[in-house]
Order: sequence, then structure tokens, then C-alpha cells
Amino acid sequence: MTTVKRLDKYGEYVYLVVRIIVGFLFACHGAQKLFGVLGSQPEIHDPEGLVAGLIEFFGGSLVALGLAARAAAFLASGEMAVAYFKAHAPRGFWPILNGGERAVFYCFFFLYVAAHGPGRMTLESVVQRLRKRGGVGPSGSLTPSD
Repeated sequence: MTTVKRLDKYGEYVYLVVRIIVGFLFACHGAQKLFGVLGSQPEIHDPEGLVAGLIEFFGGSLVALGLAARAAAFLASGEMAVAYFKAHAPRGFWPILNGGERAVFYCFFFLYVAAHGPGRMTLESVVQRLRKRGGVGPSGSLTPSD
């Protein structure tokens, strides 16, 4: 068995960990803008800062948890593309020189999640399995299983 084939069986687990970590870090950027935590000032009085904070906090959280991850990732990817072209591209073409490498990374990571999906290990899949077994009602409330 080759090394690549041995690593293949861990692909879903690695994707899960990467999705959780990147989603959490993105949510932290949103928390900075919304709540002024983690060494930042709140940006809720600026409409762009508020919208960016909401997309980053809730989008990152949803991607990390795997709830409506495709839609959240698509929105987050678009937000990062706008952030790059609005704040970084005017300072030069190369992301490494204009300070936009994080925006480019987040943009393409979230674009990948939107296209690929969140994977099999998501909170959404847990909820769906519980619904099939009768453990979660249509409103999301827990119901006793028979």
C-alpha cells in the first residue's frame, strides 16, 4: 500500500479539521469587527464594517459547523474578493506586496468549500440523521425516539 493510499482514508478528517480551523479564524475576524475583541475596535458604526463583521462572524461559524456551509462559504468568498479589490489591489498587483494574501486565501478557500461542499462530517448531517430516526422535529426541537 502506497503512502498516498494510506493518507486517502484520512482525507475527510483532515478536511473537517481544516474547515473548522479556517471557519473559526474567519469568525474571529468578524468578532473583532462586531464586538471589538481580540485587540480590535468595533466597526459596527461603519456600514461596510458591520456587513463584513456579520458575514465573517456568522459565515465563518456556519462553515466551521457545517450548517448551510455552501451558501455561507459562497457569501464569504465574495466578501473576501470585494475586500481584496477594494482595499488591497489599489496598492499593487501582487498580494504578497499589497498585504492581501489573507483575503486571497480566504476567498479561494471559501470558494472551494462552496464548490466542494462541507464534506460528510457536518452538524447538518447529524441533524438530518436524527430527523430520519425521529430524534429531531421539523422545527429543530428534540423529540423522544421510539
